[in-house]
Amino acid sequence: MDISNDIRQAVTKYSDMLYRICIVILCNEQDVQDAIQDTFCRYLEKAPDFHDEEHEKAWLIRVATNICRDMVRFRLRHPKISIDELENCLAAPEHRETLRELLELPVKQKTVIYLHYVEGYQIKEIAEILGITEGAVKMRLCRAREQMRLTWGSG
Repeated sequence: MDISNDIRQAVTKYSDMLYRICIVILCNEQDVQDAIQDTFCRYLEKAPDFHDEEHEKAWLIRVATNICRDMVRFRLRHPKISIDELENCLAAPEHRETLRELLELPVKQKTVIYLHYVEGYQIKEIAEILGITEGAVKMRLCRAREQMRLTWGSG
């Protein structure tokens, strides 16, 4: 049997079981899908040689639970807030669409936009804070403004 046939059979046979295990650990549909996908990716990468079905099942459970554990650890070390919660905390209702557009910009652009327009820093100060040239700050501001203009123009 080739590995592609093995993986197809494993996905068919064990996906539901892995889903149930992962949902209990992660309590988040998107993370569960990622964990299951990562589990089967590792199956493909490692192409383990199993003694029997029970060995295969145990290996998949162990890999899936390890991935889930790592995801939970990551979440604890890197807490996040949803865009909706952030909008509610930071912006008045009339400014929420603008905030949403800002949050969707690339990190470099949203950082300079935030520092300049929200925190009130001058270009020279932003350059010093970020350790980049004033020209780079100006370019990032320009690109961010242009991106937001394009977004607003298409909406």
